[in-house]
Amino acid sequence: MIRYCKRCVMPETKPDLYIDNEGVCDACRNYEKRPHVDWTQRYKELNEILERYRNKSGSNWDCIVPVSGGKDSTYQVIRMLQLGMNPLCVTATTCDLSDIGRRNIENIKKLGVDYVEFTTNPVVRRKLNRIGLTQVGDISWPEHVSIFTIPVRAAVQFNVPLIIWGENTQDEYGGPAAGKESKVLDRRYFEEFCGLLGMRVSDMAGFEGIEPKHLIPYTYPSYEDIQRVGVTGLFLGYFLPWDGYGNALISQAYGFNTLSTTVEGSVVNYENLDNYQTGIHDYFKFLKFAFGRATDIACLHIRRGRISREDGKEMVYRHDGKFPWTYLGKPLKDILEPLDLSVDEFIKICDRFTNKKLFKLDAHGELIKDRHGNLTKINYDNE
Repeated sequence: MIRYCKRCVMPETKPDLYIDNEGVCDACRNYEKRPHVDWTQRYKELNEILERYRNKSGSNWDCIVPVSGGKDSTYQVIRMLQLGMNPLCVTATTCDLSDIGRRNIENIKKLGVDYVEFTTNPVVRRKLNRIGLTQVGDISWPEHVSIFTIPVRAAVQFNVPLIIWGENTQDEYGGPAAGKESKVLDRRYFEEFCGLLGMRVSDMAGFEGIEPKHLIPYTYPSYEDIQRVGVTGLFLGYFLPWDGYGNALISQAYGFNTLSTTVEGSVVNYENLDNYQTGIHDYFKFLKFAFGRATDIACLHIRRGRISREDGKEMVYRHDGKFPWTYLGKPLKDILEPLDLSVDEFIKICDRFTNKKLFKLDAHGELIKDRHGNLTKINYDNE
């Protein structure tokens, strides 16, 4: 039986999540502290830090803002401009950029910023996508690495020490105490919490003809280079009360595009719009840990009092973990085609990564699937 937090709908199967003896998860406990945070003092602290890093001569940028074009990175840019900063926006190109993702990147440029987009070698990238999917069950492994390495490499290359990140996911979604209290993102945080899934970048050399020279964009700069520039990465979510829905509303007021309906496997229309592979990524999280994007978002809204736990549970039941036949309207077979994988081959990979202890099985120990290929969890609440 899967144990769930009594306040939200997050299961104990989430990696590093802690549910205390009262049945409450650490993400809910973190949110309990928010009313007691002196946000005025933290805003003052943020302004003081920005002032120290502001380029007084106007000869260089004040900070780097990593941007995907999503609601949160759009919000980060808006806030930096409002605070009088001159940011250089840096994009590590998404694995399979969607049409709406491109429109939202162009929208960020229109806010009035300098912008750099780094596109990694697409031939190597496709190999890394395939290796990530087959070896650790993460089709977007190279993206989850490069979104953290490329902005830091840009900071070193352009000699801009301050990087403005968004949320601290360990605090927002739950995780190790060592990560959730942090207001900075450094090499240690990257290696421990930023999605390597036990597979180091250096491990990729030797797979499918990949050489160390092909992995430069996915490699963190040297300690010496970081020290020379004095690179510091701040979580904006430490200084400002972070809320994805609020960020989306603010970003929409500045031209951010959303869908007319909810994203597949989700319960909202404003998140994860840039990468056609995201549906596969979220589905594998469901196969491994019995929760997906719908659970993540439902929990955020439950904690903020926007929906009840009962409604959140029903939303999860209806939307979480559905087989990703399409994502943002793009058919699965077209998403897999660049990786030279068929849908049948993909299903075999899915079955290999599925934790059978978390899903219903038939009398022969095989996964029970409905006519759409969907699985059923062994339980959806503390029943």
